Amino acid sequence: MIASIRGTVAEIGLDRCVLETGGVGVLVHATPAALAGLRRGSQGMLHTELVVREDSLTLYGFDSPEARTLFLTVQTVSGVGPRLALAILATLEPDELVRALGTEDVKALTRVPGVGKRTAERMVLELKDKVGPVVGGAGPAGGATSMSAPAEAAPAPEGPGFPPAEAQKTTTA
Repeated sequence: MIASIRGTVAEIGLDRCVLETGGVGVLVHATPAALAGLRRGSQGMLHTELVVREDSLTLYGFDSPEARTLFLTVQTVSGVGPRLALAILATLEPDELVRALGTEDVKALTRVPGVGKRTAERMVLELKDKVGPVVGGAGPAGGATSMSAPAEAAPAPEGPGFPPAEAQKTTTA
């Protein structure tokens, strides 16, 4: 797997870019949010996911690890492949997607080209437990989703040499 790529931006298209790294120009299909942060001729970095098919190796790029994780998660739904997953993330920001799945907002999901009512309902059914409940308010500024809640990170430092009180201090700092 290629987790990320950094290099000089050679080209930028509507849904793809070419990053030159190590003397090789690598075509990366990306979301508009990821492409918006790139400038031709300057250094760029994308979090990536390599999709291996019988007849192709395709690299997909994202502006955050969370977007890449959601890209993989939505593909677990029957009928959702990498192109549709990229279209979903191009239409809905990661926090909007998590909110739509958590609140069972089928209407928001059907705004995505290629996602009909049945696919949206299947996505909600299969993914609402995977992305977790929505924490906080209803708007983008309303709060974080459960994917970024510090409470989920608390168990990580616990163990030999880290009492629970010390672990809590390190995760909230």
